[in-house]
Amino acid sequence: MTALARQLPMMRGFLLPVSIVVVAEVAGRLTGLDSLTVALPSHIVVALGGALADGSLVQSTAETLLAVAAGVAIGTCLGLALGLLLGLSRSLDRLLAALIELLRPIPTVALIPLVILVAGLGFATEITIVAFGTMWPVFVISRSAILGVEPRLFEVAEALGFSWLQRIRKFIMPSIAPRVFLAFRLAVGFALIIAVTVEITTNPLGLGNAMVVAQNALNPALTLAVLIWIGFIGWALSRLLFELERFAFPAASSLGAKP
Repeated sequence: MTALARQLPMMRGFLLPVSIVVVAEVAGRLTGLDSLTVALPSHIVVALGGALADGSLVQSTAETLLAVAAGVAIGTCLGLALGLLLGLSRSLDRLLAALIELLRPIPTVALIPLVILVAGLGFATEITIVAFGTMWPVFVISRSAILGVEPRLFEVAEALGFSWLQRIRKFIMPSIAPRVFLAFRLAVGFALIIAVTVEITTNPLGLGNAMVVAQNALNPALTLAVLIWIGFIGWALSRLLFELERFAFPAASSLGAKP
């Protein structure tokens, strides 16, 4: 198979979005589009290039990714620890089941007013809310993965006299690592959505705030440019994590969808 033949499926995937952009550009120019809510694709591209060139979009991106990284790190650690704890202790799992089922359905953004009262405006609130939102997928998947570990592994660990820490390190973590990484991938996607939402509503930093500033300045081209950039950042993160998963866990990643 030639390189061109391998690229044909990807090229076909770009056909529809490119066609929509071309039609929108032509229609906008033919109708003399002058709006405070939408903009021509060419104007969006110019606004995006300008925001990248002056460094404002780069700075906003760094602020958002910092909150995402910190929130995901905290949320993943909490979710994995809770998943291990409840997955390994059936009695504790039953004891905390009701409390967890009460907390887990709470919409993440509903915590914003409460967290503001405690942490104030800024990164602390954003990171706290991102951590809360990303903790749950890691907890649910890691707990489920532990319950699916082959019981004979525990029998072998007990026969060898391993402590619980040794069992986790030598048997459990290698067994559940692919599913934990999948949970991490999901958490990163959720984290970007949560972070941008918090920035739009609360934190005067990051990409969400950049959209609000552009909207308040009645600049639809820049508003849409930031929105498209957020989508690109989300796709890039998803693709990067997919490639890492394929490299680290080729058997498991072969079952997943390519972003």
